[in-house]
Amino acid sequence: MSRKNDVTLLSQLPKEKIPDYIFMQLRNLWAADGLYYLGIEEHYGTEAATTIDAKVWEVMGKIEARKLKEFLGITITDIPSMMRALQYTTWALDLEDKEIIIKKDHAMIRNVRCRVQHARLSKGLKEFGCKPVRFGFLQAFVKEFNPEIIVTCIVCPPDKHTEELWCQWEFSYKE
Repeated sequence: MSRKNDVTLLSQLPKEKIPDYIFMQLRNLWAADGLYYLGIEEHYGTEAATTIDAKVWEVMGKIEARKLKEFLGITITDIPSMMRALQYTTWALDLEDKEIIIKKDHAMIRNVRCRVQHARLSKGLKEFGCKPVRFGFLQAFVKEFNPEIIVTCIVCPPDKHTEELWCQWEFSYKE
């Protein structure tokens, strides 16, 4: 089956079902990511799994920034434009309880309820120290988008956090 046939197949979906299909596929991607992580963790330990995961997501940050800039036709590389692109990433698009604030020279995204962490905890697993993974992704995304933007982690596991705030990331320009 060619891409043309795939496009035809997708165009047969009712328009109102397309967002649900996209979210389902994003969750499938996250399920595969989680299964790989758990498999590596089981065989080689949490440190090795986190190191591998961080390297993978760092590359993904660069790839997604490049592709989203092109796909969305973004030519201005300021913080509002970067945040527009970031909202379409595999990480940010389906964060269920995210909060985003965008200003001219500063932005913030926070994850109020983390589906991944809640899934781990419900299985009796420890909280995942995702900070190095997410930090690598966001740094690579921002650097590919505009090297003058910096990422600051306010909180992210393994940092202590409240139940109402799992992670918070801020973006500003280098001074």
